[in-house]
Parts: sequence; C-alpha cells; structure tokens
Amino acid sequence: QVQLVESGGGLVQPGGSLRLSCAASGFAFTSYAIGWFRQAPGKEREEVSRISSDDNSYYADSVKGRFTISRDNAKNTGYLQMNSLKPEDTAVYYCAVSSRLVAGIGWQYDYWGQGTQVTVSS
Repeated sequence: QVQLVESGGGLVQPGGSLRLSCAASGFAFTSYAIGWFRQAPGKEREEVSRISSDDNSYYADSVKGRFTISRDNAKNTGYLQMNSLKPEDTAVYYCAVSSRLVAGIGWQYDYWGQGTQVTVSS
C-alpha cells in the first residue's frame, strides 16, 4: 500500500523556520522525484520545489533562497526546510512523487500525501 505522510507543519512567526517531512512507503522511493506543493485558501495549487531521483532540484521564484529541498533515500523520506517564512507562505503543503517526466508537459505525479498546514503569523 502506497503511503506519503507529511509532518512538521504548524504555526510560526514571520522570519521563523519549519522543516516539513514526507515519509514514503509502498513503492520504490529512490526511483521517484519528490515535489512539494502548496495551496492557500482561494488560490491555485503551486509547486514550490522538486528534487529528482538524481538530486537535481527546482525552486519556485517565490521560495528561492529561503527553502531547501532534500531527500534521505535510506529513510524513504523527503524534506523541505523553510527559513525566513513570510505570511504569504501560509498554506497547506503537500508532498507528491513522480516516476516520469513527460516531454513538453512536465513531471507527472503519481501519489500524493494528505497535506500539512503551515501558518505564518504574529
């Protein structure tokens, strides 16, 4: 049974940090890219970061320089370190995994976690 379980969300003051974790099971984790997405109320879901199976990373401009994505294949876990958090980072954060990059379309995500709430507020 495939599972992706996010953790690490919570309430943090502006300028603070959180580390999200995405624990995976039930599939060949090392062969998959990991993506982190977020969705704020009334807004579309956006991909904020991605790390491929060979550790190539991508960051949305809105988080570049503040967020760091990583993976620990021995633990079947992905991470998103979020520093210098801003109120506009408030959203539900989801991890997802992809086994394929489709030319002209992009990464196709196969499995999704349930999400974890991140709230940045004073």
